[in-house]
Amino acid sequence: MSKTIFITGASTGLGKVTAKLFQSEGWNVIATMRNPDNDTELRQLENVTLLPLDVTNTGQINDIVSKAIAMQDIDVVFNNAGYGLVGPLEAVSDEQLARQLNTNLLGVIQVTRAFIPYFREKQSGLFITTTSMGGFLTFPLNSIYHATKWALEGWSESLSFELGLFNIGVKTVAPGGIKTDFIGRSLDPVTHPAYEAAMQKVFGLFVEDNLSPAEQIAGVVYEAATDGKDQIRYVAGEDAKRLYERRNAIGAEAFRKELGSMVFGDGKF
Repeated sequence: MSKTIFITGASTGLGKVTAKLFQSEGWNVIATMRNPDNDTELRQLENVTLLPLDVTNTGQINDIVSKAIAMQDIDVVFNNAGYGLVGPLEAVSDEQLARQLNTNLLGVIQVTRAFIPYFREKQSGLFITTTSMGGFLTFPLNSIYHATKWALEGWSESLSFELGLFNIGVKTVAPGGIKTDFIGRSLDPVTHPAYEAAMQKVFGLFVEDNLSPAEQIAGVVYEAATDGKDQIRYVAGEDAKRLYERRNAIGAEAFRKELGSMVFGDGKF
């Protein structure tokens, strides 16, 4: 029998590409997004079901998870919905802070929690969460985004112990930059005159030639879903691998100073 994956944030980018990859490999796909009526591509594919889901809506999470479980025997949950809040902390509004935490962190936790009783009862299942290289290293002026991604990494590692008691796996896929519309569509920049020059330097780090194709990152998600390994973190993309190895090689403090100097010049760190 074909396996089934449940995906959040499947309207564009990595979520959409991952849905197409798993479908092409013979999986059933339940692709969720805030406005499925706007989709014109995934709905054309065989064995793909679209459902509405806003991961910040707790009531909707429970309803859609119950509906999905009634429709299919689900094997993998891919928590992918998220976006990046970029800018200095002092310029972040309460509304922006809450939205970032609710989408990137609490939404993931609540979707996962809704599926746990189902997976526990059948003594199998796998949760995969998109984190980021921003879950194990940091860039300037991204503190709230990093707060969510570091939290997801720690949460996933701890969760793996308790869910391992019931043969339920927990994994993260930590990509670097991806060649999608993430920078344009999924970034929420906040500005403050005192940090404008620094912001320009940070945005200068995003060079398209250094980004990975979404298809490559989706391939890592597929690997994590099918390799059967007891492994938490899958670092995805050459940029993420290079920076992860460098941080491990020289240590966290030296890496922080090196990256700060690279962005702001030797006078800052």
